[in-house]
Amino acid sequence: MRRGAALESLTSAIVEACRSGLAPEALRDRVLGRLRRAVPFDAAFWATVDPTTLLFTYGHQVEIPHETVPYFIQNEYLDTDVNKWTALASDRLGVGTLAQATGGDLDTSARYREIFRPLGFGDELRAALRIGGVCWGYMCLHREAGATFSREEAAYVRRLAPHLAQGIRSGILVANTERADLADTPGLVVVATDGSLLSSTEAGERWLEELSHPKRSGMPTEIQVLAASLRGDGGGVNGVPRLRVRTPAGRWAVLHASRMADPVKDAIAVIIQEPSPAELAAVLMMAYGLTRQEQVMTGLVCRGLSTDQIADRLHITPNTIQDHLKSIFDKTGVSSRRELVAAILTEQYLPRARAGQPLGPSGFFVS
Repeated sequence: MRRGAALESLTSAIVEACRSGLAPEALRDRVLGRLRRAVPFDAAFWATVDPTTLLFTYGHQVEIPHETVPYFIQNEYLDTDVNKWTALASDRLGVGTLAQATGGDLDTSARYREIFRPLGFGDELRAALRIGGVCWGYMCLHREAGATFSREEAAYVRRLAPHLAQGIRSGILVANTERADLADTPGLVVVATDGSLLSSTEAGERWLEELSHPKRSGMPTEIQVLAASLRGDGGGVNGVPRLRVRTPAGRWAVLHASRMADPVKDAIAVIIQEPSPAELAAVLMMAYGLTRQEQVMTGLVCRGLSTDQIADRLHITPNTIQDHLKSIFDKTGVSSRRELVAAILTEQYLPRARAGQPLGPSGFFVS
């Protein structure tokens, strides 16, 4: 792993890319190319995630054969193994290596025995990309057999994870400002680094009007604060240019700031939208005829919560949960939680991803 000035230069470039409002695919390509120089790897997996269910929306493999996808899905959702994505997404660190999870005995992992070893891979470094307690993506780095990731490298990826999550989130929001058919459309406001207005979408203008107090003049203070946070070094590599504010009308709004991807323009894009409580939203599984309560419970099952955790979250008894699960299983034609998650992924998520269906502000696919 690189150290010193060379590492900090790469880090600054990665953080800058995350603040540029790039589409998730463009962000992925820009980040992985630089990350590979900081933390060398031989193959990689990168995916955007629906924050409600923690299921993949779009996955991308680097130097990993595409025909291995069914095996990864089988291992992730049906087999017992270490470093599962749902476990990492709720873990305090959110980053883990296969060598560390198995105590150095990789053969105890089914994923290693059945997928990695035949491909000539050894250790893997997995990271859940989270910000504000919400997971927006997954990243997995692989090394050839015999090479392991160090604790220092895992700590570095953990340092980057919130920025990568913010980059994915910002890219999705920017894409949605161009969609006039969405309800509660996020607004895009482009400002100079001094906070002055350069341009705005129609939705952005409406948000500016709502943010501006009648007795104020000029650009709302919230916009100026975000612009200031991105001046110079952007407030350091640990800074997150995001504000949650209450408008004079009494509505909550979330503002996200990113540097413009255009290297010619010294400008900042600010996306303004209503907060989306992704972690509480119902799963969009209407095709199965699930009730509202069953949809919420299915989302919690997808997130890996136990019966006791679901009971505590929903304030209902474990027996009531079992009754709901039996109904859910009957409607979806499965017999276990693992089969339920696998069915939702293969029947509802993968077809949409393969069809190139765009993502909405919540992280799920747009209808």
